[in-house]
Amino acid sequence: MSAQTHSQTNQRIILTSRPEGAPTAADFRLVEAPVPEISPGEVLLRTIYLSLDPYMRGRMSAAKSYAPPVELGEVMEGGTVSIVEKSRNHDFRVGDYVLSHSGWQSYAVSDGTGLRRLDPAHYPLSTALGVLGMPGFAAYAGLLHIGKPEPGETVVVAAASGPVGSAVGQIARLKGARVVGIAGGAAKCAYVKDELGFDAVIDHQAPDFAQQLKYACPGGIDVYFENVGGKVWDGVFPLLNRFARVPVCGLIAQYNGLEEVAADHDRLPGIMSAILRKSLTVRGFIQRDFSAHYPAFLKEMGEWVGRGEVRYREDFVDGLENAPAGLIGMLAGRNFGKLLVRVSDEAY
Repeated sequence: MSAQTHSQTNQRIILTSRPEGAPTAADFRLVEAPVPEISPGEVLLRTIYLSLDPYMRGRMSAAKSYAPPVELGEVMEGGTVSIVEKSRNHDFRVGDYVLSHSGWQSYAVSDGTGLRRLDPAHYPLSTALGVLGMPGFAAYAGLLHIGKPEPGETVVVAAASGPVGSAVGQIARLKGARVVGIAGGAAKCAYVKDELGFDAVIDHQAPDFAQQLKYACPGGIDVYFENVGGKVWDGVFPLLNRFARVPVCGLIAQYNGLEEVAADHDRLPGIMSAILRKSLTVRGFIQRDFSAHYPAFLKEMGEWVGRGEVRYREDFVDGLENAPAGLIGMLAGRNFGKLLVRVSDEAY
């Protein structure tokens, strides 16, 4: 079913196997079930938009992580924007739009815990999963509370055309920093430079990527916002200044490549030596680590977006059945902007 009016069945995409390397379509299965009934205190949610994010690759694995994996036979997890179709909960009315975590399915039941009401008159509903949602908050929290850029410092951000990286760079410029983006391909680089206003952008696909990055950062790098890892990190690492800060938000280059992760272990002595010699701060984080700052983020980022000081780009896939292909493509870098699945229409 493509994104369309309401169905009488609940379509669900379940995880059927744990991938070795890159996920394939065979790791997922689309199943149908009756639309669930609700009990007192519950609401029935119809999914409008489903967010596709790099962390989902980790949830497909049984390896130990900061969150439990999706069990085989269970619905893939994910953030959603939904509309209340039925309500037996006095806090929510039929027709309310909410930010939810319903996963890869067209309908879900909630007792209201964790739901946040959305107003489409203020911002497009889809932004609650992007620039005004988890990716935007990861950018805001990681940059401002770990990176802490000062005016005149050089901030470098990987995956600069994506929902996190694009926000990082624009916020850093608002704070007075010089911003260098790293992106893949001419179209993405042009977007980062011409539309987002970064001071410079380097194509990581260029054979002389490391040399171009060094030229773009003549005074070294004070803040590096890590979204990628791999060869991008290799180019950045020698340029880190004394007291540089490195918020580690993602390592998408390594999510599918187990051999690359193993090879990285040989670099540990050199990395640890540099951390000591240069007094580096390298901190991994999950955006919920900074949940106390979420209200401030919504206010400040909302104002920046409203004034056009932070711009964003969205990339839509139509139909829940196309979510697996969307995720597989995203992990290979084929999306351009925040990737969303349009599951159904916004109208009640």
